[in-house]
Amino acid sequence: MLKSKNIRPTSMRILVYEFLKSQIAARSLAEMERHFYQADKVTLYRTLKTFEEKGVVHRIQDDQVGRYLLCAHDCDENSHKDQHLHFYCKKCKQTTCEVNPAIVKDAAVSYRIDEIKITAKGICKYCLTQVEK
Repeated sequence: MLKSKNIRPTSMRILVYEFLKSQIAARSLAEMERHFYQADKVTLYRTLKTFEEKGVVHRIQDDQVGRYLLCAHDCDENSHKDQHLHFYCKKCKQTTCEVNPAIVKDAAVSYRIDEIKITAKGICKYCLTQVEK
């Protein structure tokens, strides 16, 4: 995957990619620093920046915190095609991508959309089921 995006696969880049690949929710730089506690913070930041520039991850801004999640495979350094809703759960504080909002499909018929940033806040499906128990 990294080679296909013209990224030299260093050990740290592979570790960060594998970590993000295993995540359902977007992760902040601080969360990744805690996970890779022995890694150099500058190297981690540069890895994420390179991934963002090359279309491997997209950055989601939640209030004042940037979070990272893997992009769709057809994203590249010229175009991020992450046209979907980002959902932030106010209870578990996780951000996930919801890939089927009808508004994107309807808008794509009439416009050429290069980038969409839609964020919704509420309570996620998992937290709702925990409240009902």
